[in-house]
Amino acid sequence: MRPPDQDAPAAQSPGEAVGLPERPVGGGNAPLGPGTIALTLLLVALWGGTPVAIKYSVATIPPIAVAAIRFAMAAVFMYVWCRLEGTSLTLRKGQLRPCLILGGLLCVQITLFTLGVQLSIASHGTLFINTFIFWVAAIEHFVTRTDRLSPIRLGGLVLAAAGVLLILTMQDSARERAELPAPVVESSAATSVPQPSVVDSAPPQAGKYATLLGDILLLASGMLLGVKIICTKQATQVVEPGKLIFWHDVIGTALMAVWSLLTERVDPAGFTLPATLGLLYQGVVVAGFCFGVQARLLRKHSASQLSVYSFATPLFGILLAVLMLGERLSPWLLVSGAAVATGIWLVNRKPGTATPSAA
Repeated sequence: MRPPDQDAPAAQSPGEAVGLPERPVGGGNAPLGPGTIALTLLLVALWGGTPVAIKYSVATIPPIAVAAIRFAMAAVFMYVWCRLEGTSLTLRKGQLRPCLILGGLLCVQITLFTLGVQLSIASHGTLFINTFIFWVAAIEHFVTRTDRLSPIRLGGLVLAAAGVLLILTMQDSARERAELPAPVVESSAATSVPQPSVVDSAPPQAGKYATLLGDILLLASGMLLGVKIICTKQATQVVEPGKLIFWHDVIGTALMAVWSLLTERVDPAGFTLPATLGLLYQGVVVAGFCFGVQARLLRKHSASQLSVYSFATPLFGILLAVLMLGERLSPWLLVSGAAVATGIWLVNRKPGTATPSAA
């Protein structure tokens, strides 16, 4: 789980991969009981389902518009949350600049992620976006030198990198597809101006190859997410986290909305039931329910206890993509997913970190 304090471990929460806001809470060290473990795994599974929800939305709604609507809902939720918590949203001197920087990073990172999911497949999306954990660990080890990696954690980085290279280079893995037929009639609701030739408006269940361009965009989004997390750690030294995430959502949403208005044509007919449910999943379930539950859990348990289970995020994501979108589970995808998940588990391990109790 993404720890919301400045003493967080290098490996952040899978929730941040889908834009989950961060907020400081007084974490404790109470042991994890069966109910808490089950709730944590539910959050991990819900985060893993984000690329699937995006896939449904971008089938009939332009991708940048999807990203803007998603974070508009997140901004509304953060506004309500901050008001309930008594957090002031007024920016003081010196606080605007970090909010602008993070809002700009959010705009680019989420746009790349949404475009990448549209051009690739959901299972690749959940694998590649979760590489942000390794970018954070690598930056903090090699660049900022704020968190040194042990040989075991370095091995986790290497293992995850091998999993990513495997899925990019193996022919079967690079061309994963759902085995359902494409529709005869296409919708014009997701037409962009100009419209990329590689993008069609087929529903997510339809047969569709992962493209190298889509995978590259997803990897770039994972890298930018890692950079954004590092910047967020620095920014929380001058801006209260709740206020920071609210304004980062507002600024990012505004930039994405302008980008969409300039480059895309949104047809109201594109807001079909599947597309709308996908949007609500991203904005209400992930940005609302998952954020609130995570914040409550972190009041009783430490971030290091909860982060143990983040390795399951890509596994849940692959499972949901196979079950809900009909994506093919090839041996290469399975091996790559296991490598990335194991890498996340190893990177999240720190000397002296206690194993969560199941009592």
